[in-house]
Amino acid sequence: MSDLRVLVAHNSYQMRGGEDSVVDAEVALLRSHGHAVTEYRRHNDELQDMRTLSAALDTLWSRKTGRDLDAQFASTRPDVIHVHNTFPLISPSLYWAAHRHGIPVVQTLHNFRLLCPQAMFLRDGKVCEDCLGKLPWRGVKHACYRDSRAQSVALGGMLVMHRMLGTWTNKVARYIALNEFCRSKFIEGGMPADRISIKPNFVDFAPPVSAERSGFLYVGRLSPEKGIATLASAASQSPGISLKIAGQGPDEHLLEGIKGVDRLGAITLEQVRDLMSNAIALVLPSIQYEGFPRTLVEAYGCGLPVIASRIGALAGLVIEGQTGHLFEPGDSSDLSAKLRWAQEHPTDMAAMGLRARLRFEEHFTPEKNYEQLISIYRAVVKRALVKPDSSGDAH
Repeated sequence: MSDLRVLVAHNSYQMRGGEDSVVDAEVALLRSHGHAVTEYRRHNDELQDMRTLSAALDTLWSRKTGRDLDAQFASTRPDVIHVHNTFPLISPSLYWAAHRHGIPVVQTLHNFRLLCPQAMFLRDGKVCEDCLGKLPWRGVKHACYRDSRAQSVALGGMLVMHRMLGTWTNKVARYIALNEFCRSKFIEGGMPADRISIKPNFVDFAPPVSAERSGFLYVGRLSPEKGIATLASAASQSPGISLKIAGQGPDEHLLEGIKGVDRLGAITLEQVRDLMSNAIALVLPSIQYEGFPRTLVEAYGCGLPVIASRIGALAGLVIEGQTGHLFEPGDSSDLSAKLRWAQEHPTDMAAMGLRARLRFEEHFTPEKNYEQLISIYRAVVKRALVKPDSSGDAH
């Protein structure tokens, strides 16, 4: 089915992140297998030139998206549309445009936006599921989206409006969750269980595994939900530990002046992978529900075990004592103990690294991912859940 034509839709973020990298990787993967892939992208930089009211209305329903896609469908005639993110500029009007043209939609659920205005089930530094399976009025009350009640109203209004219209239940042929934990949360939130498949993220490299390793590594945004405060405190409690920090963000000041901590700032992907091939372990101290961190897959690909918070999907992605260690989220003493143990047991950590690499080869290579992705596409095209229909549209 290499002649399958795919349109990939994604609303890019102002600060590039893991989602954007996943989209680029999947587009490249499909093209490498001979598929004709077209893209519909909008970027949040557009918001700088939009009035607040216009941006709020576009969040609910973007007429521009509808017009753009009508024209694009006519010229490219895709067999399937793969949606990654529609918030805020593409908007759910995309699903209705696809429905008009009878094109099935596959939606990757990178975060919990459809269930939680804040998208991560996190409030005041703690897991919060107040809106799970309920109307998101609590998210508005607490100004969960960007600490703005007005913006939370716009986002909450979009969620309620499209739940009432049946957009999420009737206009998407198949959802992709990144792991079983995330799938269970979406089902708990009321989404159709029979239409949620699991397909993890992948990375497209296979570097050699280093024989000599030293020090620990953190890669990612330095922000509260990533557990930087916990990481900083654990590093302070761990004399003799070397920790390299790759990334930037509002919490980087918490790492200043800590002995053994080397802040590298923003570095290239090649530099990240070189560091991963030489470290003892990657540290993932998140206090939020992660979807599926690409850094974890990259670490496994480099034969690098992971020391992660025992929270959400991470508790299943890291196999205790096999591909790394787990610690209690937010518990810097527990993390410090795990770091010291890893430092003192290099042979055991090396064995975990080999098992991590094996897990990568079994589950997270491009070829494994392509097989899963194309199987999902074939299923929705065959079933043709979305039929051409000129009625029932919303304007």
